Amino acid sequence: MYRSHNCGELRETHQQTEVTLSGWVQTVRDKGFVIWADLRDRYGITQLIFDEERSSKEIMEIARSLGREFVIQVHGTVIERASKNPNIPTGNVEVLVSDLKILNKSIVPPFTIEDQTDGGEDIRMKYRYLDIRRNPVKNNLIFRHKVTMEVRKHLSDQGFIEVETPYLIKSTPEGARDFVVPSRMNEGQFYALPQSPQTFKQLLMVGGMDKYFQIVKCFRDEDLRADRQPEFTQIDCEMAFVEQEDILNIFEGLTRHLLKEIRGVAIDEFPRMTFDEAMKRYGNDKPDIRFGMEFGELNAVAQHKDFGIFNEAQLVVGIAIPGGASYTRKEIDGLVNWVRRPQVGAKGMVYAKYNEDGTFKSSVDKFYDQEDLAKWAEATGAKPGDLICVLSGDTNKTRAQLSALRMEMAERLGLRKKDEFAPLWVIDFPLLELDEETGHYHAMHHPFTAPKPGQMELLDTDPGAVKANAYDLVLNGNEIGGGSIRIHDKQIQATMFKHLGFSPEEAKAQFGFLMDAFQYGAPPHGGLAFGLDRLVAILGGQETIRDFIAFPKNNSGRDVMIDAPAPLDDTQLQELHLKLDL
Repeated sequence: MYRSHNCGELRETHQQTEVTLSGWVQTVRDKGFVIWADLRDRYGITQLIFDEERSSKEIMEIARSLGREFVIQVHGTVIERASKNPNIPTGNVEVLVSDLKILNKSIVPPFTIEDQTDGGEDIRMKYRYLDIRRNPVKNNLIFRHKVTMEVRKHLSDQGFIEVETPYLIKSTPEGARDFVVPSRMNEGQFYALPQSPQTFKQLLMVGGMDKYFQIVKCFRDEDLRADRQPEFTQIDCEMAFVEQEDILNIFEGLTRHLLKEIRGVAIDEFPRMTFDEAMKRYGNDKPDIRFGMEFGELNAVAQHKDFGIFNEAQLVVGIAIPGGASYTRKEIDGLVNWVRRPQVGAKGMVYAKYNEDGTFKSSVDKFYDQEDLAKWAEATGAKPGDLICVLSGDTNKTRAQLSALRMEMAERLGLRKKDEFAPLWVIDFPLLELDEETGHYHAMHHPFTAPKPGQMELLDTDPGAVKANAYDLVLNGNEIGGGSIRIHDKQIQATMFKHLGFSPEEAKAQFGFLMDAFQYGAPPHGGLAFGLDRLVAILGGQETIRDFIAFPKNNSGRDVMIDAPAPLDDTQLQELHLKLDL
C-alpha cells in the first residue's frame, strides 16, 4: 500500500495514528538536528518531521538527500505540530517519520512548483506536466471536471442522450479551414477532422434521437488568440420537434444550473436583444451588459456644422466615460493614441468634457457650442463629471473601434467584475453575410440554418435582409454558445445551397447524404453548442482558456512540450501517397 491517507486530509483528530503517505517533496528545511519536509500530492500538503532524537540515523541520512520533486513514501505517526500553519488545512499536525523510501529522484525543475512560480509561460508550457502540479493549474482542471460533470448531470436529467459521432469525416465548408488526414488505404483521398458534429447530430434527429448531446473535440485550422485553440471542446446539443423558444428555455436552465452549482449565483433574467440592436447599442454582437457606456449616435446633432470629418462620415457615435472629465490632457492624449493603434485602427478621437458645473470643454469648440455639446451628452447619457469620446467613419468599422474603447475603459475602471455574471441572448442574426471582396453571400452561421418564418421569399429579392432563426448566448461579453433552428426540408435546403453559390452537383457531392436523409421524414429540429473551454474559463473568473486545458497549444498552434506538429519520414509519406518521386 503506497498510502493510507492523502496529503490533504490529516487533522488533529488523527493524532497518534500510524499513516503511510506518498507524494512529491515540495521543500526541505534542514536545521542540523531536525529536518522538515513538505510532502505534496493532488489533495494538499503535509509537513514531515525527522529529528535525531526520534528518527534513526539511516532515516536522517536519507532525509538529508531529499531534493525538490523527489517522489517518496513515508510511514510514521501523526503528532501535533509545534509551529502551526493556519494557511493550510493540515497545518495543526505533522508526521513524525519512522520509515522513508525514495520512489524516484528528480533533477532540479526548470521553475519552482509553487503558486507564485518564477517560470514564464513558454517554459511552463514546455514542461506542462510540471506546471500541472501547481495549485492554480491543478485547481483549474479540477474545476473543469466539476463543470463537465454538472453539464452531464443536468442534460441527462432533462432527457438528453450522449451519443459519440465520428472524428474522421468528410471535408465540408463550415467557415474555417479543415484539418485533413490522408487515407493510406484510399490513395489521394482525405478525411477531415470535424469543425463540429453538425451534420451527424442532424442525422441523429432524423434517426429519432430527439434529445442528443455530446462533449466533443472539434478542430479548426485558423489563426489563434487567447480564447481560441486549434482543437477545442464543445457541449454539442440538438433537439427535435422544437422551436426557438424551446431551445432558449432549455439552455437558460442549463446556464442557471451551472451558475448556481458552480458559483452560487442565482440568475433570474436572460434579456434578449436583436443583432441589430446589439450592434447599434454596443458595437458588437456579444456585448458585456454588466456596465453602461452605451453608444449614442450623433449624426443628427453633429453633422450640421462645418466640421468636415463628421460631415463626411457614415456614422458619428460616442460613449460617456464615467468620471472622465477629471482626466488630464496627457491622459486623454493617451486614449487618442490607444484608438489609433493598428489593433483598433481609428484615425483619431474627438472628446468633450462634461464639467461638474454643467459646462462643456471639447477638442472641437471651434465648431460646436455649449448647446450642441449638451445634445451630445443627452445622446450618450453623459452626466456631469463624464468624458464624451466620439469616433466617426464607416459604420461597421467605427462601431468596432468604439466597442474596443468601451471594453478597454471598462477594464481600466474595474467595471468587468469577475464575480458578477450577466447573460444575454442575441437573436435575429442576418442569415447571410456579403463578402466585400468576392461580392458573394455566405452563411453567417452555417448552410443548415433556417431563415425566420416567412422570410424565405426574400432570398430572391433582398438576401441581405433575411434574418436567421439563430441565437447566441452571451455571458460577460463572451459568446459561450450559439445555435439555430435547422432546415429540415430537402427543397428548402437545396434553395439555400443555390443562394450560397453551390451548383446542384456540388451540393450533392458535399451534402448528398444529408439531403437523402431528409427524404425519409426529417423532423423539425434545432440545437446549440456551448464552447466548454470558454465557458469554464468565464465561470472560473478568467477569459483566457489556456490554463483550463491540460495540454494547450501556443499562439502558433504548436505543442511545444511534444514538439508537434512535426515532419514525417519518407516512408510514412510514401505510405500515405504524399511523397513525390523526384
